[in-house]
Amino acid sequence: MKRKINVVSFLFVFVLTSPFAQSKPREAIKLWYDKPAKQWTEALPLGNGKIGAMVFGGVSEELIQLNESSLYSGGPVKEHINPNAVSYLPQIREALLKEADYTKADNLTRKMQGLYTESYLPMGDITIRQAFDKDSVSDYYRDLNIGNALSTTSFKIAGITYRREMFCSAPANVLVVRLTADRKNALTFDVSANSPLHFNLTPVGVNELIVNGKAPSHVDPSYYNPKDREHIIYDDANGMRFQFRIHAVAKGGNVTTDLNGIHVVKASEATLYVTSATSFNGFDKNPFSEGKDENALAAESMNKALTSNYKILLKDHQTDFRRFFNRVKFSLTDTMSVNPQLALPSNERLKAYSNGAYDPFLETLYFQFGRYLLISSSRPGGPPANLQGIWNKELRAPWSSNYTININTEMNYWPAELTNLSEMHEPLLDWIKDLSVTGTRTAREFYGARGWVAHHNSEIWATSNPVGDLGNGDPVWANWAMGGNWLCQHLWEHYEFTGDKKFLAEKAYPLMKSAALFTLDWLVEDSAGYLVTAPSTTPENKFKDKNGVAQGVSVATTMDMSIIRNLFSNLVDASRILNVDEAFRDTILAAEKKLFPLQIGCQGQLMEWYKDFDETDVHHRHVSHLFGLFPGNEITPVNPAFFNACKKTLELRGDVGTGWSKGWKINWWARLQDGDHAYKLIRTLLDYVETSKGGVLGGGTYPNFFDAHPPFQIDGNFAGTAGMAEMLLQSHQGFLQLLPALPKAWISGSMTGLRARGGFEVSLSWKNEALSQATITSLNGNDCTVQTSMPVKLAGTDIVSTQKGGLFETTFKTLKGKTYRLIKR
Repeated sequence: MKRKINVVSFLFVFVLTSPFAQSKPREAIKLWYDKPAKQWTEALPLGNGKIGAMVFGGVSEELIQLNESSLYSGGPVKEHINPNAVSYLPQIREALLKEADYTKADNLTRKMQGLYTESYLPMGDITIRQAFDKDSVSDYYRDLNIGNALSTTSFKIAGITYRREMFCSAPANVLVVRLTADRKNALTFDVSANSPLHFNLTPVGVNELIVNGKAPSHVDPSYYNPKDREHIIYDDANGMRFQFRIHAVAKGGNVTTDLNGIHVVKASEATLYVTSATSFNGFDKNPFSEGKDENALAAESMNKALTSNYKILLKDHQTDFRRFFNRVKFSLTDTMSVNPQLALPSNERLKAYSNGAYDPFLETLYFQFGRYLLISSSRPGGPPANLQGIWNKELRAPWSSNYTININTEMNYWPAELTNLSEMHEPLLDWIKDLSVTGTRTAREFYGARGWVAHHNSEIWATSNPVGDLGNGDPVWANWAMGGNWLCQHLWEHYEFTGDKKFLAEKAYPLMKSAALFTLDWLVEDSAGYLVTAPSTTPENKFKDKNGVAQGVSVATTMDMSIIRNLFSNLVDASRILNVDEAFRDTILAAEKKLFPLQIGCQGQLMEWYKDFDETDVHHRHVSHLFGLFPGNEITPVNPAFFNACKKTLELRGDVGTGWSKGWKINWWARLQDGDHAYKLIRTLLDYVETSKGGVLGGGTYPNFFDAHPPFQIDGNFAGTAGMAEMLLQSHQGFLQLLPALPKAWISGSMTGLRARGGFEVSLSWKNEALSQATITSLNGNDCTVQTSMPVKLAGTDIVSTQKGGLFETTFKTLKGKTYRLIKR
């Protein structure tokens, strides 16, 4: 089926000789520092989707904190954890729909909770110790080149320059550390290893150290501390096993290994190879009794790496990394002939930017850092990126470093399709299938419903029940039942961008249909005949009832209804594309017409609840009811009343918030086509945050450019990257919109390689706030309609635009693989 695509721009001028140049790319592609990291949020992240490493860059003591992306506490989700849950549902609905007794509904909803999720865990630490006099250090430098995925530390002591280079190779699944000195036989150091989990050490031969360990069978969330039990529990019959190996190869000198570590004496250079594995064998397998052989897996990766050498491993690693990273380039013209910010270390540069300094390269660096993090934390065949990507040092990490699917997990993947990293989306899309399996059980056991459901928290075990330890969670987050439905949007988006009908038919459509089956059973009629959700919450905000009491549980929250409309609409489109399920499609269309509608409140805002309640927190970090604006496509300029109500909502809510909240607001303001306000939020997202400071409203960016919730959550990085792209290209209305939210601060620049729905790759440049050139490559051969604010012509043809209203429309067919240009008529 051909798909009609429109391309909208506000001024489209084709310049025949103007290339898509990137100004000073080398200046904008590194994080660098003039001192070692003292705290974790100053260390630099490396990753290959499986191994994660935080590099501190110490002189006499280098710390490398390690993670393995599948290392979690616990095991498969238990069945029948709350067999009485379904019995409370009629009582809750009566309390809400007939009595309007929100306190009663809240208390009853708590009785429908299951157990908490398990936790993502740190694997261990590697420490490299060299006997140096710290006071004699000079010329210290460390960096992370995000264009090469290579970290370097160098310094000079007693006239000798020492250098360490590190990278995580995806092709070889190995962390490589190379140590050199510019004087022969100058390298003497010790390598030790430990873990915060249960572990033991085994020296192998003269140059290898093996760390074997076991994860807890359960870890409570950091925010949940019942007094009647331990919060970190080990037992003999459960818990994931893990292993990491360190192997040293030295040129010159001597290498020995014992229980204290690996010892290298008087070498001229040395390379450490680090491999790791866990016994994780799928979400439904006990990792202890049914797990994979982590010893064999780690050994296999090590043996493979040792058949190669540093140069080959580095070349293969960078070739692999660059084939993703180099797809997109983002350049902003610096209006200053000499920008003093470029000479500053990245932390000082971020501080200066926070204080108002002009630094467009910092903004493009932040954009590309988000893409770097996604490539490094989410690779095909591995688990999805969690709240911290794959980087975590805590046994009880904030919010268990799990998958928080009421916004944060979805936010992680907003840049995936748009910034040309579709492969990095695959781990999430594959995991949704796992979630649907446990979600089918949850739908049946908790609600007596068909299909599958998921709530706000999950992890590698695909927990789908409402969490809360059987009644100890707040329903405003624990009992929100739209997690599965929201994740289905990612299935549809992947199809929209790629046009992969095989994926749509075999993976996406069955999951979307099953989620819709649950939703049909979940919806009930209210007194006016509308289909509503009850109980219903809006993550994670509360309202005041008539007595001024804070309440979280109500009926038909705007977020619930918007997500359901999005699922139903996408499912109908999918069934038509595949030409299947006409009868079921009609059922969905009939239900869609009866869904509780959007409403505008007394302040002109989009209402968050089904009644115009007062909020308990007018500046709440969640603005969940704007889902229909972004990431949904329900609210556009075509329906100006709701479009303007979204703007009013954001004005009332304000710009303060956590890091990820500011990131979401960038995307909302981009969809509202207000580039200057979106840019204002970019600057606040990049506010410098000291590790030891910051509260819920203190979101920003840490010295290593990690997003500060605070504490660290990676989702804000990804939202920032997606928001910048959304300011330059949008395609959610069925056409391409070029420069829909270009801020005045980005006076001239270019972006190449972005992807758009309908199967297009778009490159564009602009000068003096006006589009100067764009090319559109058709990836699937779909028809294209171009809308501009001025008459244009399709280069090389006689096709010209015709005026329709205040815009000009040019319609043409495309051929797969061909690139098209528009020129001024």
